[in-house]
Amino acid sequence: MIKIIPMTATHVDAVYEIECNSFSDPWSTHELSFEMNQNHTICIVALCGNNVAGYAMMRHIIDEGHICNIAVHEDFRQKGVGSAILKGLITAAEVRNMVGLTLEVRIGNRAAMALYHKYGFIVEGYREDYYKDPTEDAAIMWKYL
Repeated sequence: MIKIIPMTATHVDAVYEIECNSFSDPWSTHELSFEMNQNHTICIVALCGNNVAGYAMMRHIIDEGHICNIAVHEDFRQKGVGSAILKGLITAAEVRNMVGLTLEVRIGNRAAMALYHKYGFIVEGYREDYYKDPTEDAAIMWKYL
């Protein structure tokens, strides 16, 4: 069973581990903690038992949500964790009357793009050379609520 709950300080080390294994330019524990304590940021974790299986951070900017980070621990991929996290963000956005959600994703990350498409996100544009290590363009995706 996957449980989505707000991120707390007790989750930061596990989230940092997922962050480091998922991104070439990971956020530090200080950055994760700082963001978690901002009123405009929604930070959630997915728990499978006592394990942090994934997490997401989304900034609430005026009437939109910008998904900054979403990642799943490699041991829990392809098990519905990403879907549960994304559903949690969509629900949070609806509760806050946001008009839409946006994110950037590596154009080569087909699994992530397929997940976002499944939940109604569409590609609205691209950012050239947005990612480093390796350099890659980002697709800008939106879901309108």
